[in-house]
Amino acid sequence: MTTNIDIKTIEDLSLNAWPSFQMELYDGWILRFSHFYTHRTNSVEQFGTSSLTWREKIPYCETAYRRWGTPAIFKISPLVSKDFDYMLENRDYEIQHTTNVMVVNLEDAVLDAPTDVVTVSQTIQREWIDSLLTLNGTTNTIHKTIVPTMYDAIAKDTICVFVQSQGEIVATGLGILDRDYVGVYAIYVREDYRKKGLARSMCTCILKEGITRGAKKAYLQVVDGNDRAYRLYESLGFKYLYHYWFRVSKDIS
Repeated sequence: MTTNIDIKTIEDLSLNAWPSFQMELYDGWILRFSHFYTHRTNSVEQFGTSSLTWREKIPYCETAYRRWGTPAIFKISPLVSKDFDYMLENRDYEIQHTTNVMVVNLEDAVLDAPTDVVTVSQTIQREWIDSLLTLNGTTNTIHKTIVPTMYDAIAKDTICVFVQSQGEIVATGLGILDRDYVGVYAIYVREDYRKKGLARSMCTCILKEGITRGAKKAYLQVVDGNDRAYRLYESLGFKYLYHYWFRVSKDIS
């Protein structure tokens, strides 16, 4: 049975795991700015008690994001009031990037994939970041500049994994350790190396290393509609916990 405590824990862990380029605290909300690199790192998250009204706070956020030249985005998790989501809908905000959160107790994980092709590092090297940006198709010059600083800002211990072929990194993955969890992030495989089990091997490697370093549970996030990734994670033992989405303003003028 899913509880708000479970969800709050994962939401806290994911905030720690993926810092934004800049952040602002505002009356129990975090405004995250990253030149729209991802929805998560460029959105408003509610984390505490508010004293101001929504009708006052939403326009403030819209103005703040307008200065960055990006749409105002609000993350809507099960911890956020349904009335707040309805208010955004009435302000012509559209739903984007619905994401499923999955978890597994590591004693129940299926860790039978070979990991001999995977290299493990406890630090995130610039070559890994550059390779990840190539693999995920990042071409924006600003993003290429700020994303390395975002990875450098991760305050938690990491498990950096990759697969090389002919001297090039063709697959990446990242584990982030926090409390008794390991979060699985940044699983990318070059197109001509897909369907070879590399993603499964990297995930297995992250989870095994997480166990070695004291993790008891794991979590990850997968965009709704990415059925191939979802099936992979299910085969590793992950189960659906909850989902969230983003309400995105259509107006940035």
